[in-house]
Formats: sequence, structure tokens, C-alpha cells
Amino acid sequence: MQIKWKYTGDSPIKVRTFLKLKGVSRRLLTKVRTQELGGRLLLNGQEGRRTDKMLPNDLLTLVFPTEKPRKNLLPSFVPLDILYEDRDFLIINKPAGVASIPSPLHPNDSLVNRVWGYYQLRQYQGIIPHIITRLDRDTSGIVLFGKHRYAHSLMDTQLKEHQLEKYYLAILTGQVDNRHIGINLPIGRDLSSIIKRRVVAEGTNAISELKQVQRLRDSTLYQIQLHTGKTHQIRVHCAYLKHPLIGDTLYGGKIQMPLQRQALHCEQLIFKHPILNTIIKIKCDLPRDMQIFIQKNN
Repeated sequence: MQIKWKYTGDSPIKVRTFLKLKGVSRRLLTKVRTQELGGRLLLNGQEGRRTDKMLPNDLLTLVFPTEKPRKNLLPSFVPLDILYEDRDFLIINKPAGVASIPSPLHPNDSLVNRVWGYYQLRQYQGIIPHIITRLDRDTSGIVLFGKHRYAHSLMDTQLKEHQLEKYYLAILTGQVDNRHIGINLPIGRDLSSIIKRRVVAEGTNAISELKQVQRLRDSTLYQIQLHTGKTHQIRVHCAYLKHPLIGDTLYGGKIQMPLQRQALHCEQLIFKHPILNTIIKIKCDLPRDMQIFIQKNN
């Protein structure tokens, strides 16, 4: 895996300064320069150094070192629903009931395990799964992976600067009149549980924006945009409004067939591809259980 840049500036610039402008961290550059891992830094095809100067039209090549997975990461060969793939990113439609990452409860068939199995089937060499956005186990929809450390690092920066646009579809308990709801309430841990979160004054800032899509019988469908990304943010904010998600028993919602999980789906992701410099827009239709619920309660 390698990336090439042509320097288009007018005056000389040091390689390390140029790479910093491209978002290459000092840590990644150190790994690149560790020759036994296979990384290389080439200036006009010759071995280069961070202190070298680049002149206009010079070509800089960064050859990334081979990445190895954790020893306990096992491949799962369950097929993926791939929404988008290029050299740098992989975007998956995660089904409800699948954990995003391995855990003691779900060690062998998380989405990360499945992506690792997919890489092996495709015989991808030297890369491992880098999950960038995560969903709760029982939330369905879009999950973004980076295919290498550099892609992951660049998207982490976008996440921290709130540059990714994420939209969800959620079915709230009860008929809600408000067509537009803005929620700016801090979220912290619920000390009575190791899992739950709650609105609490000393929590961290959390902002959600709800736009009504459809009023149903005893429930309401909303599109929700996250302006921050806190654990259980949508579920906590909706519960605070006294309209928990259908099926979200952790936060006061009730199971209503065919929904046996929280009625939450990540339906759209918009971001600027940091390497291709293009806007990526991904949409993902509602899963069958949410579609049936809406049809039955329309």
C-alpha cells in the first residue's frame, strides 16, 4: 500500500513539513521509517529523509508498513453487505444483532471479524480492519472502515472536528407533535449501571437534531442528525423526551413486533474523502423489520 504526492508549491519545503500538511502523524512516519516492517519514504524514487527538501514538481511516495492484526482476531466469513469500497475505505450495512467490534460476549463474529474474513477472501495483503464509526449491537446501518492507518487517522480528525454528517431513522414511542426538535443536553454514565448513560449536568456535550418524517399509530418516525457522537446519544436523548425508541427496553421502550430491538438505523453518511478530495454520500434503506413495523402502524 502506497500513496504518491506531487509537490505543486513554488518554494522548497521540508519533507516532514509537507507530510504534516497531508495529515501524516509523527507516529505513522516513524513506523514507515522502520525498514523491517516494509515501510519506505521515497523522494523522486530514491530513499528519502524527513529533513530532505522538496522542490516544485518533486514526487514523494509513502510506502506503508505491513499491518498485522491482534493475535486473537479471528476471521468470520459471513458475507458483507458492501455499500462502497475503494483503495482507502470500506462502508458496510451492518445488520441488527451484530456487534461492531469483538468483545468477551461476541469474540468471533463481530463486524470487524467479518471484514477481516472478507480481506482474507479477497487476498488483501498488509492491511487490517480499522473501524471508524461504530453502532450499537442492535442498531442497523452504515459503518465506515479505513483500510489502513493513514485513512483511519485522517477520518479521526474529521470526527473530532465534527465534519462527518451522520443521519439516522428512529421510531419514537408515542405520537410526537413537534416537526423539528433540537436537543443540546450533556450525557454521562448512569452510576446504577455499567451500560446505561443518562442526561446529567456534569456530562459531556451532546447535540441531536430531530426532523419528523411520518406520524404513525402510537409512534413517530424521525430522521435524526448527530452533531456529536456520544455513546447511546439518540437513545438517551429520546428517553429524556419521554419518547423512548420502540423496542429500546434499556431506556424504557417496549418490544412491539416485529421489532425486537431498538428501532434505530443509520441511513446516511456524508463526508469529504480526505485523499481523493471528493464528497462521498452513502444512503442505506431501512431494514425489513422497521419497514414492516411502519407498514403495520401507518
